Amino acid sequence: MTDTQLVSRSTPVVIPIRSLGPSHRDRIAAHLVALDEHDRYLRFGYAASDEQIQRYAQGLDFDRDDIFGVYNRKLELIAVAHLAFSNDPKHVSCAEFGVSVLKKARGRGLGARLFERAVMHARNEGVDMLFIHALSENTAMIKIARNSGATLERAGSETDAYLRLPPATLDSRMSEMVEEQIALTDYRLKVQAKNFWDFLAGVQEVRRGVQHGRHKSGG
Repeated sequence: MTDTQLVSRSTPVVIPIRSLGPSHRDRIAAHLVALDEHDRYLRFGYAASDEQIQRYAQGLDFDRDDIFGVYNRKLELIAVAHLAFSNDPKHVSCAEFGVSVLKKARGRGLGARLFERAVMHARNEGVDMLFIHALSENTAMIKIARNSGATLERAGSETDAYLRLPPATLDSRMSEMVEEQIALTDYRLKVQAKNFWDFLAGVQEVRRGVQHGRHKSGG
């Protein structure tokens, strides 16, 4: 598989993917809580409660792992991926991928793009084996793994996928730098736009209040 195939599979639309840190923890939790019971079951392997999701979000280790997300114009996380690196000294070059996408944002290829982003980052961090553990009924995740060329092993209700990653190259490192800069710029623009629309909504609310007051006073 070539660098081009790993970095992008002819995605027609640029999807800015942001690296997430501790300051995004509450939004990550909100994203996961927004998943319905079935989606929580597919993401975690069990129908996680709100409390369990909050503990998961609070326990995220941003020093060890990498979290990626896609924000919409309302600064809502509509898709989140978790690239978890192995704690085992014998498997330091291994990582596991997990992803969730809100129902309203599906059909846009966000899960596949997050996987591509995670693969690129994993390569650049020296990972040579990427794992995906999913319930066999999680057809979206299994499709992502199969399309990447991963080896799939099904054991009853669960499926494991293994993808060998080539070493990092100058192209993969530069591509990640460019993607991260695009995502940061996109995020800043979305923040500015949201602040503007929030301000405008506040002005309109004040204006309606003034007009209502004049109407009552007969002015």
